[in-house]
Amino acid sequence: MLKFLKEYAVMTLGLAVFVFGWVAFLNPHEITGGGIAGLASVIHYGIPAIPVSYAKFVIDALLLVFGFIVLGRGFGIKTIYCVIASFFLFHFMPRIPGLIDFFSGIEENIINALIGGALSGTGIAIILTQGGSTGGTDIIAMAINKYKNISPGRIYLVCDSLVIISILLLPHKSLQDVVYGYIEIIAFSYAVDMLLTGSKQSIQTLILSPKNEEIAALLQAKLVEGNSEIHCIEWTLQGDQKALMVVSRKGYCNEITRLAKSVDSDAFMMTVPVTAVYSK
Repeated sequence: MLKFLKEYAVMTLGLAVFVFGWVAFLNPHEITGGGIAGLASVIHYGIPAIPVSYAKFVIDALLLVFGFIVLGRGFGIKTIYCVIASFFLFHFMPRIPGLIDFFSGIEENIINALIGGALSGTGIAIILTQGGSTGGTDIIAMAINKYKNISPGRIYLVCDSLVIISILLLPHKSLQDVVYGYIEIIAFSYAVDMLLTGSKQSIQTLILSPKNEEIAALLQAKLVEGNSEIHCIEWTLQGDQKALMVVSRKGYCNEITRLAKSVDSDAFMMTVPVTAVYSK
């Protein structure tokens, strides 16, 4: 029960962050973005009488029905919960006294697009860590992928691009608004990637020092035996000097540097990102 409550509490927090990015930074400045929230926003910008909350909920509900018909019972209760909870948050959060007005002083749309995209991406990443989903374009991607061998990423890109370009259907919008929409998507994608995979990315640290043996022993003692993780420690000869190569998770970079410097303050170190790690 505690695990259940924790998951839904964290998902609710993620939804609140996601919605806050829209209602505080994007919607007040009529900036669109990807997904169903972006499409609902475009509808609201064109017909102000239709709130974003109602437009998003109706589209999400239709997609859920479509998903059940095409994909069967492929959606959990968490997706339905996120759809319903996002409706209430979109509906009531703008009505919190002073909440939106406090952030209305930011007039540059580029800044609003960056902050709104980063916040909405952060919220989605939090939801995904708990196994939740807001539905929307996820359903479209799964339905198309069932019958056509098209990567979901390409489907998301097409759907989001169509949503952003659709803002040109409004007479008072221009190509500049499309640019703001793409800026929002970039900030959104970066936030999601950093939160979901940023700490899992691998890095390679090359250490040149006459005390490499001591550094290697200290790294093994502190990081491996201390229940942290070093993927591999290997030796290569470079002339008459040995180089210590350490491949680890990105989160251990500062600790590796600190430990190496504690042995040899003059050690030469270079850190580069690693795209893939293979081992037997």
